[in-house]
Amino acid sequence: MKILVVEDEPALRSSLIEYLRHDGYVCETADGYRQAHEKIKLYDYDCVLLDLTLPDGNGLDLVRTLKADGSRAGVLIISARDSLDDKVLGLELGADDYLAKPFHLAELNARLKAIIRRRQFQGQRHLLFRDLSVFPDQALVLVHDEPLTLTRMEYDLLLFLLANPNRVLTKESMAEHLWGDDADTADSFDFIYTHLKNLRKKLQEKGADNYIRTIYGMGYKLSLG
Repeated sequence: MKILVVEDEPALRSSLIEYLRHDGYVCETADGYRQAHEKIKLYDYDCVLLDLTLPDGNGLDLVRTLKADGSRAGVLIISARDSLDDKVLGLELGADDYLAKPFHLAELNARLKAIIRRRQFQGQRHLLFRDLSVFPDQALVLVHDEPLTLTRMEYDLLLFLLANPNRVLTKESMAEHLWGDDADTADSFDFIYTHLKNLRKKLQEKGADNYIRTIYGMGYKLSLG
């Protein structure tokens, strides 16, 4: 899952990134309003962790921008502003949750996972797709009830496809989802083909149907049919 952390306080930003990356998230950061605004205009995220009091703007305006753009990203506000009015306004603008500082990282992670489950997997902790069963909290994949061993990249690709069934995904969007900012420095996105080839092979070796389709000249999609 790809997260944007909008936080101007360096120590907290570093703690968040270290914790979330250790839990398997791809994380990008913005230390102010303008940088965050540029990123949400250019890239897709699964969730945005958003401080409200930024040195060059108001975080609530970023919520307004995300909603006006029809972004699929969840929004979790993290703020030292703990008044009822701030919480109500943030949620009314479209944020999914509001966590007042200081907070425990474990609670933030639990709320983050809940937002992603609600927005991408209908609130389910256990995903079923044809002969696949996936338990995201455990990074566990079963095919016909038998465990499937995947690399981190293969697993993240599978989860990205499951979050976007029947939608054509370009190699560029997959690379950005898996690598975040580092995708901009890649000479090519051919590595996506390699990881998808290996994922398909492992699925089919376990008896799964070939439901990852290549859409020539466009990208890939997880076929519902």
